[in-house]
Amino acid sequence: MQKYIKLVSLLFLGIFNSISAQEKSKDSLGTETVTVVNTYKPTISDAFKIKSLPVINDSIVLQKKKITYNIFSVPVASTFTPAKGKASTVDKIPPPVVYNSYASLGFGTFDNALADLYTSRALNRDEQLDLGLTHHSSRGQLDSIALNNAFYNTKLIAAYKKRDTDLNWGANLGLQHQLYNWYGIPVGVYTDEEINAIDAKQNYFNAEISGHLNMDDSYFRKGEALVRRFWDATKSGENRAMLKAKAQFPVQDENLTVKAKFDYLGGVFKNADVKNVANTPEINYSLFQAGIGPSIEILRDDLTLNLGLNLVFGVDSENSDSNFFIYPDITASYRVLDETVIAYGGIQGELIQNSFYGFVEQNPFVSPTLSIQPTDQKYNAYAGIKGQLLPSLSYNLKATYKTENKKPLYKWNPLNSFRDDEKGYYYQNSFEVFYDDVKTLGIFGEINVDIKRNFSLSMNMEANTYTTETDNPAWNLPKVTGSIIADYQLNKKWFMGASIFYVGERQDLQSEVVQNVQPADFPSEIRTLNSFWDSNAHLGYRFNEQLSVFVKANNIANSSYMRWANFPVQTFQLLAGATYKFDF
Repeated sequence: MQKYIKLVSLLFLGIFNSISAQEKSKDSLGTETVTVVNTYKPTISDAFKIKSLPVINDSIVLQKKKITYNIFSVPVASTFTPAKGKASTVDKIPPPVVYNSYASLGFGTFDNALADLYTSRALNRDEQLDLGLTHHSSRGQLDSIALNNAFYNTKLIAAYKKRDTDLNWGANLGLQHQLYNWYGIPVGVYTDEEINAIDAKQNYFNAEISGHLNMDDSYFRKGEALVRRFWDATKSGENRAMLKAKAQFPVQDENLTVKAKFDYLGGVFKNADVKNVANTPEINYSLFQAGIGPSIEILRDDLTLNLGLNLVFGVDSENSDSNFFIYPDITASYRVLDETVIAYGGIQGELIQNSFYGFVEQNPFVSPTLSIQPTDQKYNAYAGIKGQLLPSLSYNLKATYKTENKKPLYKWNPLNSFRDDEKGYYYQNSFEVFYDDVKTLGIFGEINVDIKRNFSLSMNMEANTYTTETDNPAWNLPKVTGSIIADYQLNKKWFMGASIFYVGERQDLQSEVVQNVQPADFPSEIRTLNSFWDSNAHLGYRFNEQLSVFVKANNIANSSYMRWANFPVQTFQLLAGATYKFDF
């Protein structure tokens, strides 16, 4: 009973206190003003961190019992041996084998024969000796020609080179023998007896020694020397000695270059000009040149400018004549767009030393009755652009204008029925050198493609117009020439190539000697030589690194065109051979 009374009393007191608190709250609710004395600056107290290894203070914690381990080892026999580690390697392609010698031999139609032998010997680290022998011959007869048209050309070259730290020098020896026939007489012009009496065989012989010297850390930069003896089967002979030198001096930020040249040429032709009725007199010539050419090179970012002069003193001893020539020597190039577009140009001039040897190299059918004179090239002005459009594609475009006094032109020798020379070159079957003052305006374009050395293509074309002082045509100079040359490496075994050459129309003069008449009044007629295409191709196969075989086809169009008047070439020709590389 007392428990119930206590519970009721406590309940009653709780209700009374709650009502009393609510009344007091209602009475005290109102508006108060709070004045802030200091700004509120909250702080963060350090957090209580629980120790990672709390210390336990408990007397009833059980102590760990120390355990002792005993290992029972039993020896086991083993034959395993670990392999040593090796670094991984990349498979390398073996370098190509390089041989110091090769021999090539081929035979074909028209009894064509081709031979080539070359060897290069390293005497020691800085000395080298090169030997080369080349031969090209043909004995095939042309049906449209009355005389024998056989020819051969054999050349032997020996070269010695030595390289030191600051200089390198070398010496060359060259020997050459050429045989040609003045075969330009068509069938039916003369009887068989007359043809058999004509000795139209000509032999050329050449022996020369040359040398060069190049220096790096010196004012004297390079030097060249040449001594040559050239003669033929008609007792004509020519001597030439030439010396060239180049020095360079620093002038502030530029370089001053000085070139010097001394050139002597002398010779004799035992036979007189074919236009002479009698074979007298013989022709002698003696020419000397001494020249000096100072120039200064200016380099400015993408601009390269060379300003110079070419001063030449020329002497003609046979005619007791001498002259002093001043030529410009100015060249410039400017990179417009890096390697893509490079503009270049220049105006240059020189006194060109013509020679019997040089004329034979261009036209082996000249007569041994030539007049040798130097060519006064007053200036050769040119301008163009070149560059690399793609890594494998380059181009070159150029326009030129030249003025040349006494420019040599090859012209048909007249028929001279009064002569009885030992050699038969006066039956209108040889050529003379005719000198004329010629102005040439021309354009030239070239494109070269080279794709990873597996395919190469070169195309060029040149067009010229000529103005002569005599109002004659520029004898035997074509107005348009062009060529396309391609080589393709099919794979490691097969290779092939092709070439096409185009030569435009040329003009020559057909005339005949008349007694007591000046050469200008000889009865004559201008003859036009047709333009021609010459197409060639070759195919080869390599058995291994040393042995390969080849087949060449020349004049595929089977055209009997004439490079010179009355001198037709061989028609379609096929030649096969082999090349072998070896160490000697």
